[in-house]
Amino acid sequence: MSVQHFLTLLDLPRADVLGIVERAIELKRDPSLAGSQARKTLGLIFEKSSTRTRAAFEVAMTQMQGASLFLATSDSQLGRGEPISDTAQVLSRMVDCLAIRTFEHAKLEQFAAHSQVPIINALSDDFHPCQLLADMQTFIEHRGAISGRRVAWIGDGNNMCQSYINAAAVFDFELLIACPPEFEPKAELVSAGGERVSVLHDPKQAVKDVDLVVTDVWASMGQEAEQLKRQQAFADYEVTPDLMALANSDALFMHCLPAHRGEEVSAQVLDAPDSVVWDEAENRMHSQKALLETLLAH
Repeated sequence: MSVQHFLTLLDLPRADVLGIVERAIELKRDPSLAGSQARKTLGLIFEKSSTRTRAAFEVAMTQMQGASLFLATSDSQLGRGEPISDTAQVLSRMVDCLAIRTFEHAKLEQFAAHSQVPIINALSDDFHPCQLLADMQTFIEHRGAISGRRVAWIGDGNNMCQSYINAAAVFDFELLIACPPEFEPKAELVSAGGERVSVLHDPKQAVKDVDLVVTDVWASMGQEAEQLKRQQAFADYEVTPDLMALANSDALFMHCLPAHRGEEVSAQVLDAPDSVVWDEAENRMHSQKALLETLLAH
């Protein structure tokens, strides 16, 4: 049987992705339903810092009676130049699954090409599919099916934005992206999104009558040197109460966190009593638990 990896939302059949989100909702309601992963180990290889991703994976494995092994690149031979292919072949003989958080998406593809166990994208510069599982779970819990809804992405055309493009196809919603011209997502992804995906340059136009507004930091990990340039480019892209007022009256706001209040989102929006960002963060653990169940069952 071939190994099933999860590098983007499109790596699994649509029915499987929808099933993972449904399963995550079930496991949140009743954690005792989770299948045991006793004697199984998840390896975590992180080049980038993490709070939610690492905690969610480790807690998920603990709750399923499994184990996790964390390896920072600086503490492993990868940090001393060992080829990815060698590391992948060695670790995949010891662990049952590998979740990798890295910069270049090509590194994940190299791991997948040489691994005997599933590789999970725990974030790369191009995609963040695990976050989208949690986001879709959160929307469904609060508003029901997202199919046929309208979603606005405000800000950088980054890994989260590009994962939302994939999600639009998998979960069947319309995506309106508002970003400065020089910060658009990859053109080939937008083209593949077809009529579901539109790229605009006016946040007010993008959020009009939408059901969900999403944003992210203006400078992601590895882009700190561009902070000032990006603050200037995105000055008109802050999600404020006035901007949210243009969306549908029951529109939700999401942010994958960490957030910079007063930059990409105002404190009034992020800290509103009905903010769903905290549910969204918690759901990382439930959705990743459901993802691990699926991949480890193959």
